[in-house]
Amino acid sequence: MDVRVMLRSFPCRRHGCPASLRLLSLAMTLGVVGLLSWPWLQTAPAAAPSHEDPDRHSCAGFYRPAATPRRAVFSVEHFGAVGDGRTSNTEAFRKAVRHLESFGDKGGSQLNVPRGRWLTGSFNLTSNFTLFLEEGAVILGSQDPGEWPVIDPLPSYGRGRERLGGRHISLIHGDGLSDVVVTGVLSQLPTQSIPLVCKEEICSFVDYPSFVLGHRTERKHRWARQDLVGLLVEQDAAAHAGYVVLKDLTVLAPLHSPNTDGIDPDSSSHVCIEDCYIESGDDLVAVKSGWDQYGISVARPSTDIIIRRVSGTTPTCSGIGIGSEMSGGVNNVVVEGLHVWDSAAAVRIKTDVGRGGYITNVKLTDLRMERIKVPIRFSRGSNDHPDEGWDPKALPRIKGVHIANVIGFEVGKAPVLEGIKDAVFEDLCIRNVTLFVKKQEVKWQCEFVTGEAYDVSPVPCEDLRSNSSSSWCRES
Repeated sequence: MDVRVMLRSFPCRRHGCPASLRLLSLAMTLGVVGLLSWPWLQTAPAAAPSHEDPDRHSCAGFYRPAATPRRAVFSVEHFGAVGDGRTSNTEAFRKAVRHLESFGDKGGSQLNVPRGRWLTGSFNLTSNFTLFLEEGAVILGSQDPGEWPVIDPLPSYGRGRERLGGRHISLIHGDGLSDVVVTGVLSQLPTQSIPLVCKEEICSFVDYPSFVLGHRTERKHRWARQDLVGLLVEQDAAAHAGYVVLKDLTVLAPLHSPNTDGIDPDSSSHVCIEDCYIESGDDLVAVKSGWDQYGISVARPSTDIIIRRVSGTTPTCSGIGIGSEMSGGVNNVVVEGLHVWDSAAAVRIKTDVGRGGYITNVKLTDLRMERIKVPIRFSRGSNDHPDEGWDPKALPRIKGVHIANVIGFEVGKAPVLEGIKDAVFEDLCIRNVTLFVKKQEVKWQCEFVTGEAYDVSPVPCEDLRSNSSSSWCRES
C-alpha cells in the first residue's frame, strides 16, 4: 500500500518571491512526530518488502500499543464540520478538541474525520487523544492567513528560523502532550500548502507554518506507517520528542523549493525512521538540535536515532544530513541501507563556527548512490546565525563518524571533508568504499580532519591513511 505526502508550493503573485525569502519551511520533523502513535495498527500487514523478507530488522520494537481503545468517540460532524472542501472547519475542530479534552483522565477520547475534504486552519490536540481519519478523508490546510496565529519562537532557535520574530502555529499542533495518536485508513493530510501574503514582487510572512508540531512531548508515541498519509512540519521544530516511529512513509515535496526537508529529528531521542521514500528540495532526513547560542543554552541533543532503508532524491541537498543547526548535540545515530540518486550529496555533516555542540558516535553503512555530485561531505562556513549574540569561539566537536560498505556510480567527484580550524574533527573511519568518479575529480579534498580509511577507492587523502597493522577502525 502506497502512503504519500504531497507538498505543493504556494506561488507569489505576479513576479514571484525572492529566493532570499526561502518560501517553504516545510519539513517532516521527528520531534514533531513525537506526538503521534497508532495503537490499533500494530497487527496491520507490513509493506511489500517486509512480506518478501519477514526477518528484516526493524527499529520499532520499543513501541507498545495501548491495551484499550479510547473511551469517548465523536465525529467532527457532531461539532458542525462540513467536508465539502470549501467550508472552513477551523472552529469545529477547535471546539471538538476542547470538548474531548475533558476525557483526558477518563479513558481518553477519539475524534473521527469521515470521508470528505475538510478545510481547516490550525487547531491544537490534547493528551490521551486520537485523531482518526476514516477512509477517503482529506484534511486541507486553509489558505486564509488569519487562521494561522503567530506564536513564540522555539527556545532552541531564539527566533523564527526564516525570519526574525515568532512563527506561525502548526496546522495540527501540540505542546506538552502525551499519548497522542494521529492515524487513518487510506486518508490524506494536507495536499495544499499554507499561503504567504504577497503583493507585487514582495511576499511577507513571519515564519513559515508547518503541519504538526510536538513540542516537549513525552512517553512512547508512534505514527501510523501505512494508513496515514503524512505530516508537513517546519524545518526548525526542536520538539524535544521521544520514542517516535515513522515507517513505510512516502513524502513527495517540490524538488526545487528550498527548505522542503523530508524528515527532521530535532532535539529528539529514541527515533526510528525506516522503509521510507522521499523526494525533496532539501535533505531527505536531517538531524538537528538547535541553533548557535540558543541551542547551546537549551542543550537538548538528538540521540539514539536509527534511520534504516530510506531512499529518494534531492537535487540540491543530501540524503542524510546532520546539522547545520546541531548546537544542542547529536549522539548515537545509525544509518543503514540508504539509497540516493540524482542528488547533491549522499551524506553530509554540516557545522560552522558559532555552533558549538557535538556530533559523536555516528555509523553509516550499506549506502548506494547514483549520479551524486559529492558522495560524502563535511561542510562549513554557512555564516548562518540567528542574531549578533552568537559566540565565534563556540566550535563544534565531531568525533567517531564511521562510514562503511558504500558503492557509488557516476559520482561527480571524490569526497570533500572540510573541518574547521582549531575544532575537533577526529576518529573518522571509512571502510569498504568504492566510488566510480569522473576522471578529473578523483582526488579527495580534506582539511582539518583526522582518521583512517581502508579498502577505499579512489585513494583517500593523506589525513585518513594509516600504516598501522592494528587499527580501531579496521576492527570496528
